[in-house]
Amino acid sequence: MAVGMSTVFLILTLVVLGGKVMIFIINKYAPQPAPLTAQLGSSGSISLSKIAAISAVVKTITQGRGQVTEIKKQKD
Repeated sequence: MAVGMSTVFLILTLVVLGGKVMIFIINKYAPQPAPLTAQLGSSGSISLSKIAAISAVVKTITQGRGQVTEIKKQKD
């Protein structure tokens, strides 16, 4: 029973460490997405204050790691 539990613990440790290494490598070498640009003057555009509010919320929730790349209005 101890061998089995030790094996499971070892495998789970390797999975967690492998995931952390993969996340580190992807975050280091992946290109950053282009910044969000608002369409001014079009009838379906979102106001700049709403874009700023949404971006601020995403930045706060993700502790500066997230970035808004696209905002779309949902049809009801």
